[in-house]
Amino acid sequence: MTPDQEPGTSRGRRKWILDEDEDSVLKMRSLQDLGAMREALARAQREAAEAARLAAEEKARLDRERRQFELAVGAVKPVKAAPRADLRPDPPPAHPRQKELDEARALAEAMSDEVDVESLLLTDDGLGFRRPGVSLDVLGQLRKGKWAIQDQLDLHGLRRDEAREAVGAFIRSAEQRGLRCLRVIHGKGHGSPGREPVLKSKVHKWLAQRLEVIAFAQAAGPQGGAGALIVLLAA
Repeated sequence: MTPDQEPGTSRGRRKWILDEDEDSVLKMRSLQDLGAMREALARAQREAAEAARLAAEEKARLDRERRQFELAVGAVKPVKAAPRADLRPDPPPAHPRQKELDEARALAEAMSDEVDVESLLLTDDGLGFRRPGVSLDVLGQLRKGKWAIQDQLDLHGLRRDEAREAVGAFIRSAEQRGLRCLRVIHGKGHGSPGREPVLKSKVHKWLAQRLEVIAFAQAAGPQGGAGALIVLLAA
């Protein structure tokens, strides 16, 4: 110990007092921290005890209510479910609607070779056909080639049944595409026995049976003449 540290000296006494004060402060802080920890622990214990008490009270209340219900209604047994009758009506039998539509369309599109349309053909100044409501001016324009031809079908080399199917498919396709004016080339019969046009009269009958066709006329010379028809479809 140096002279300055001896308790008997003034400097030593001050040093000793400061050391004692520091020890006192540290002890006080330690006691305060310990007190805070004890208080927090006590608070947590109280909260846990309160939560346990509330849970116990809720369980006791539910037990009382269950016992009261059992005393009120007596013993309870589950009821066996009785078999139930299915009262729903049977679904109606499937109706072949699409088949009927297809058959109706096929019937409407069927083109017979036996139909007599000669009385409907206009032959005063050239072959032509028009439905009621179609003016003679329209027929005259077809004959003179005033309508722009939008598509054509050439039947050269086809047998009668093949030609009939080709005409039906051609008219149906043109209608679906929104076409109005068509040319059907049936030929002049130069290569047929007797040099007679075999398909010409057949094509007249087929076209007259198609509801899409509202008029047709023999083509003008530059458009095929006697070997072709200019056909007008409904709008």
